[in-house]
Amino acid sequence: MDYFIVEEDRASGFTGEVSGRHKWILPGIHRCPACRVTSSGWPRIYPSVDLTPVVALADFEEPRAEPIEEYERLCELVRPLLPPGTSLEPGAELGPLIGRAQGRFGPLVSPVPWWLLAQREALEKLQAEGLRGLKGCATQLRFRQRNAPELFELELLPVGRAHPDCLPSNRKPPCPRCGRHGLTRPDDKELLLDASTLPGHLDLFRLEDFSTAIVCTERFVEACERLGLDGVTFHRLVSA
Repeated sequence: MDYFIVEEDRASGFTGEVSGRHKWILPGIHRCPACRVTSSGWPRIYPSVDLTPVVALADFEEPRAEPIEEYERLCELVRPLLPPGTSLEPGAELGPLIGRAQGRFGPLVSPVPWWLLAQREALEKLQAEGLRGLKGCATQLRFRQRNAPELFELELLPVGRAHPDCLPSNRKPPCPRCGRHGLTRPDDKELLLDASTLPGHLDLFRLEDFSTAIVCTERFVEACERLGLDGVTFHRLVSA
């Protein structure tokens, strides 16, 4: 199975712009007692998670850094509401994407490298193809135009890792307390996937260790090409 990075197609001619954030957010960690680093956040995004059962919603409204004990307390409130088998990290974003949007959008939209949106018709066509793990979550975007598209955010679960051969040889192990690994994502041309960690049940996901990287299978690419769904490009990755 071949795998690809999904990225915005800047040559597509679409003018759509999105400015927003997710409804709730976990705080970062202020000076982890183990690694002494303040972690402001990595893209763990779960748009399907509804935090309204949580009593203290105000604790999840403003980006900030907290002592690790407070961060861990808030994680325990959220954890039962997560998709099965997923994890939390500092700055994890939860709930629907809210904000403003304008312009002309393609069937698929990647306004920032770690978001992937789809118009309703495109999402329904992809789901009808039998692609695995495609879950669209309604956004709460306000449009400054008539005939605005209905955009859904695809929930991208963190699965799969980069192969050690594309990472620095002098890298340190993740912090045992906060989990921070402090690595910079390799360039797409140098990113090598660890085949033993790649999921057999998903055609679209984000990497667990470099969660800004949206990865899809060749089945996803072939379906998009067959259906004429543009707005993004695909760069082939190597796995080992």
